Amino acid sequence: MGADFSQPQRQSSIGILVMFFYTLQQYARALWPMIVIWIFKFDEVNKLYFFVGMVAIFVSIGVVSYLKYLNFTFFLDAENEEFVITDGVLNKTKTAIQLRKIQQVNINQSFLQKLIGVYELDVDTAGSNKKEGAIKAISHELALELKFRLLENEELKSAIGTEETSLEETEQKLFEAAHPFIKISFLSLLKVGVTSNYGRSIALLVIFFSTIYENFQNFGDESNVYKEKVGSYIDKNLVLQTILISIAFLFGIVLVINVIRIVFKYYNYKITRQRGSLLLSFGLLNTKSTIIKPEKVQITTIRRNYFQKKLGILELKIRQATSGEKEERKSVIEIPGCNENDRDSILKLLFHQIPEKGLMLQPNFRKLIFSIFLAIALPLLGFMAIGYWLEPVFFEYCYVLPVYVVIIGLIQYFKFKNNRLFIHDNFIIKQSGSWDISNDIIEPSKIQAITTSQLFWHKKLNIGSITLHTAGGNIAFQLGNYSILKQQVNLWLYEIETSDSNWM
Repeated sequence: MGADFSQPQRQSSIGILVMFFYTLQQYARALWPMIVIWIFKFDEVNKLYFFVGMVAIFVSIGVVSYLKYLNFTFFLDAENEEFVITDGVLNKTKTAIQLRKIQQVNINQSFLQKLIGVYELDVDTAGSNKKEGAIKAISHELALELKFRLLENEELKSAIGTEETSLEETEQKLFEAAHPFIKISFLSLLKVGVTSNYGRSIALLVIFFSTIYENFQNFGDESNVYKEKVGSYIDKNLVLQTILISIAFLFGIVLVINVIRIVFKYYNYKITRQRGSLLLSFGLLNTKSTIIKPEKVQITTIRRNYFQKKLGILELKIRQATSGEKEERKSVIEIPGCNENDRDSILKLLFHQIPEKGLMLQPNFRKLIFSIFLAIALPLLGFMAIGYWLEPVFFEYCYVLPVYVVIIGLIQYFKFKNNRLFIHDNFIIKQSGSWDISNDIIEPSKIQAITTSQLFWHKKLNIGSITLHTAGGNIAFQLGNYSILKQQVNLWLYEIETSDSNWM
């Protein structure tokens, strides 16, 4: 029979070891200056006092860990519809989490927990910027069953206390968890690692070689021997070849590191259907498992670039409700390396249909002019001002300016070309990007607030801007047809007021 969560439950008995490890981590963070001093001055420290002190610390950690384990309990309160956690060392603290406010339940497994054979269950709510509750040591079967109970808000009263989960239902859940309908292959992860994060790679290359060049110049200016003797033996062609080889080598290193990061983070990525929801599980050393409920999804982003399109892959990002801007990145759930069939299957489960784009709005050409002014004209004016009044040596690098203008100009042009807002009865899709093209998808019923703005000199041009605020972030579209935007805002506000969707 299923576990009876209506009665206080303890963690797995091996949880004492997990508690000891995490308590040891906390002590180490607090006492690290003393530990460093002991290491460097070990010969000067009284050995007896040192070992007695270490034994005392480990004994105190053991006692604290045991008390934490002994005082930690959790249960489901069916009457008040709450998940209750009690913890503490000497003074017990009781935390009651309303089930309707639970936004996400994650099952994670660190490297240590993987060695021991237990899992960690974290409970997040939309109204807090931290995890409301965490169970550090729990079996996988118990964690899965507790997760289902916590997220079954509508069926809570019949699921807790009044009716126990049958063995067949539990076995069915475990069977579904072991048989994913989407699995991201290792080859797909390699493709993602090679074709993503170009901006970060280029930035690292620029910083690295600018530093080397600066040091090379400083060394050449300060060393007469270098100028008179060493410089005569350097073949300029050999220097150019060395620089090009170094750039290729460093770029290869960055790609390898990116591939390793992607593989370690998303290895064995599996997506399983769970009663109309998505169960995601991934990770090599640290395994993470989380459930996505369609009604709680705020923004879904589909992103791909030219190379990914040719390789037949794309990236999905799903944002649920967050408590603030700082938590938006942490709350993003990424599904890398999907193919188009996987994308359609996920979208159908989330939206019950494939989102359509509908009416297209594009920004006024003044958007492009303003972007060029900010990205090209202002930096060039700054360059000229610095070179004229502060550092005339800047003018020696004027040959870089045409390259900068061409590259940044192309980026701004493609950003403008791809900047679109698509409006459908059931969906709003914001398209953006220059190289990586993103499509942000939201449902009008998920909008919390709408902000519109129009500068006075834009009134005759009938252009304005709009920002859609959701619990998972904002979507902004600037300098579009203001009459159409206002008309759509009225429709969206009416739909928000009349909608009975429960996304919290």
